[in-house]
Amino acid sequence: MPWSEQLSTSELMLLVVGLLFGGSVLAAVVGAVLVRLGMRRPWVVRRASLLAVRLLEMLKRPLTIVVLDEVSAVIRTGHYTKNISDALLENHDELKSLVAEKVRADPNVRLVSRLPGYDTAVSEISETVLRVIVDMLSDPRTDELVSDLLRNNLEQIRLAVRQRDHEDRASMRPADPVPFSAPVAQAGRADRQTRAT
Repeated sequence: MPWSEQLSTSELMLLVVGLLFGGSVLAAVVGAVLVRLGMRRPWVVRRASLLAVRLLEMLKRPLTIVVLDEVSAVIRTGHYTKNISDALLENHDELKSLVAEKVRADPNVRLVSRLPGYDTAVSEISETVLRVIVDMLSDPRTDELVSDLLRNNLEQIRLAVRQRDHEDRASMRPADPVPFSAPVAQAGRADRQTRAT
């Protein structure tokens, strides 16, 4: 294990800041002196820049691991599904009217929307769906599921950084396009066409 991975977070950050600040001050002073002596581009400044880049390259991976460790520790303390549940409760009326608006605008329900009691049915179904979602998000089992998911993903990222797996890979491919036949794609096109007119 290299010495840089044995340092605590604060020690590593202080070391990086100290080295960069000290190197910058030293390069500025030496550069100013050499410029006064008539040199156009001091080699010391170039050398200091190269050393700073090498230092950053050397400390980049340990700093990433330290940051991931901190993020992992912070994620373990949160209750993120409860936060989502609280946000849904805060915006309950707006979400309910949004659902009713989107259902009314859906072209597949034009005939059904003429039936008596349609608005009441949509309102009750929206209310039930919101209540079930809030109850599920408030349940500790869902919170445990999300915590496990985040923890496992962070552990995989940390392991990949330690083993340098990401350095062999090419850049990510762009996302696959949304198929034209997808209902979401059709709704998005209809919204864009409506806004354009």
